[in-house]
Amino acid sequence: MAVTVPETITVHLGRPTANAQNVTVPFADYIKNVASSEIYPTWPENAIRANVLAQISYALNRVYTEYYRSRGYEFDITNSTAFDQSYVPNRDIFENVSRIVDDVFNDYIVRQGQVQPLFAQYCDGREVSCSGLSQWGTVTLANNGLSPYEILQSYYGNDINIIFDAPIGNAEESYPGIPLRLGSAGEDVRSLQLRLNRIRRNYPSITMIPETDGYFGVQTERAVRDFQSIFNLAEDGVVGKGTWYKVINIYNGVKRLNDVNSEGISPEEVRRQFDTRLERGSTGIGVGTLQVLLNAVAAAAPQIQPVSVDLIYGTQTENAVREFQALYGLPVTGITERATWNALLRTYEALLATLPDESNAFPGIVLTRGMEGEDVRTLQRLINGAAVNNPDIPSVSEDGVFGAATEEAVKAVQRIYGIEANGRVGAVTWEILLNAQ
Repeated sequence: MAVTVPETITVHLGRPTANAQNVTVPFADYIKNVASSEIYPTWPENAIRANVLAQISYALNRVYTEYYRSRGYEFDITNSTAFDQSYVPNRDIFENVSRIVDDVFNDYIVRQGQVQPLFAQYCDGREVSCSGLSQWGTVTLANNGLSPYEILQSYYGNDINIIFDAPIGNAEESYPGIPLRLGSAGEDVRSLQLRLNRIRRNYPSITMIPETDGYFGVQTERAVRDFQSIFNLAEDGVVGKGTWYKVINIYNGVKRLNDVNSEGISPEEVRRQFDTRLERGSTGIGVGTLQVLLNAVAAAAPQIQPVSVDLIYGTQTENAVREFQALYGLPVTGITERATWNALLRTYEALLATLPDESNAFPGIVLTRGMEGEDVRTLQRLINGAAVNNPDIPSVSEDGVFGAATEEAVKAVQRIYGIEANGRVGAVTWEILLNAQ
């Protein structure tokens, strides 16, 4: 599970708090500059390669963990050697260093069983010593016949691997782009839940989230409120950009991800359970949700053709997405990625605000057990309406409380209509209930 190597990296030309310029440069050019600034082109090639791999891993660790961005800075790394690596704008690049970097710039070091690039700490080994790699020491080891991998093992341990030919792409900030709140769902919610549960081991007053299932229910909201209270954030249970990056900052700290001997991130922690990109050929509830929302927007925007809610991302759905993207000034790709999805959710939310309360429109959030309010009461009314026409659907009290009976009724509806019987009410289940009246 390789980390994406960014096409560019933003460097702050000074200490983190200095009022200094930020420059954005191609990642490979950045590494060439760092290597040319810190080591000598006359060193043995194996020593140069070992140093370059350490420099790449160090930089990627800063980017992957959003070390500075989670602290509110608008850059990925500094050029202050007290904090990071040396970068000298407009310096000459050594030819052999350039060639080596071109060969390995998307390779990096990891600890076995971990995902994040190793925080490959290093120092020159003459004026400054550290617990990581000694740059001058690599020369001795290379002259003794060690390979770049063996040199790195000498400093970082035998339990390291090299990831080769990692994918290259645009670095995207981890913040979802819209606040997460009660009723949100998706991979970003699951990432939040996993991080909060890990932070809880160091801060046990945070509510445990028993199911890290990607659904923002009442226990996740409690955990968020607890976290916000501990770290002096507005205690609203909503994960906006400030709370999101504070969670990342604390998570990185308790796991020591910016330490050469960190707890690390396991592949299971980043294994996706939700589709984060829908396109032609995709199927499932995520596609059905997209189709329901597209149809709602199409009802108010004739430029968008309505689609069948068949849970299949075919030509019809792709065309509707293209029409939506064109209408809202997005790149017209027909693919539903984060920007398109967020725009669709915002548009639907704005549309909801114009509808009367008795419209029975999908509320735009996933309803789950433990939730209360008018949206739940409307759900219960729809369940009872469907129960009139189908004796296999149990009726429920219309009390506005999503309890065990409501959950069982929802599961019955889902089983009857052949979708996953998880007891949660998203757009597809809501659409089924509307059509069952």
